[in-house]
Amino acid sequence: MRVAIIGAGLQCRRRAPVVARWPGAELVVITSHDGHSATDIAREFGCESGTGWTDVVQRDDIDVVIVATPPDTHAPISHASLISGKDVLCEKPLTRTVDEARLLVATAESSGRVLKCGFNHRHHPAMQAAHQLFASGALGRPIFGRAVYGIGGRPGYEREWRADPSVAFGGQLGEQGIHAIDLFRWFMGDFTEVTGFVGATYWPIAPLEDNGFALMRTAGGAVASVHASLTQWRNTFSFEVYGEDGYIAVSGLGGSYGTEQLRVGRKDFDGPFAEEITDFRGADISWRDEWKEFATAIEQHTPAMGDGRDGLAAMELVDAVYTSSRTGQTVRVAPA
Repeated sequence: MRVAIIGAGLQCRRRAPVVARWPGAELVVITSHDGHSATDIAREFGCESGTGWTDVVQRDDIDVVIVATPPDTHAPISHASLISGKDVLCEKPLTRTVDEARLLVATAESSGRVLKCGFNHRHHPAMQAAHQLFASGALGRPIFGRAVYGIGGRPGYEREWRADPSVAFGGQLGEQGIHAIDLFRWFMGDFTEVTGFVGATYWPIAPLEDNGFALMRTAGGAVASVHASLTQWRNTFSFEVYGEDGYIAVSGLGGSYGTEQLRVGRKDFDGPFAEEITDFRGADISWRDEWKEFATAIEQHTPAMGDGRDGLAAMELVDAVYTSSRTGQTVRVAPA
């Protein structure tokens, strides 16, 4: 499996070590817009460096393309890669617009290639354990969920590409909160009604948002809430799903978010309140485990977990929040 990484920023530095160490994979080339930023990291991993992406995605010695560029280039790079017979792992959000995402998913299906969206949060060990338990039915039908995902921003944020509406899909809800929205779909199923509020309350990034609040309801009546924030002055991640017979609560992602922890509680009207608590210490293995799942999907010709359709569905939900905030109305969403 011969791999090219397009983009030489933070995500490349997370992905490249995994690919370079993976049995049966070869990191062939890393490219960037100007070529300069790719040189050092390519030297570190003993692979080629290059400029741009158009030539790379056409190369016969490349099987897989990882798209680690800003969202405005996700669609053209991924589309060209799929058409040329490459399997693609594209960072979230899948594209800059919902229409682009729909076209990209259709291209993946017609080409027969694997398209995976970069939803590494599904692969954190606490989340994997929580999902396995919830999917088993041990905690009953989901009733509600809530998530908070936030950072404190940084001076000069308004000058970064993430604050440029011509480059980004959305603000903090579309950039970071989309992970929580994808996780709720994974745990609770499709949502059919969405309402919410977004706004630039502190950072000067309008029309993009520094705080986004989403309320999503399934056809069965279960409701999930997501708050994504750039004014969370201490990095925070918390994700909870409550069922008829108990609940799971995941907090922390390691690093500045604190130790990753899973808490499991059971409904008991008479007994003392009690939780099973597991702390998952050590380095972040989500990038490794996401790559493992992607590689397995390619080898076995099976759909990837967190594939293009999941990426599209999460974008549609975020876009519905934006519409609701703008119109003041609840937005109906068709099942994925």
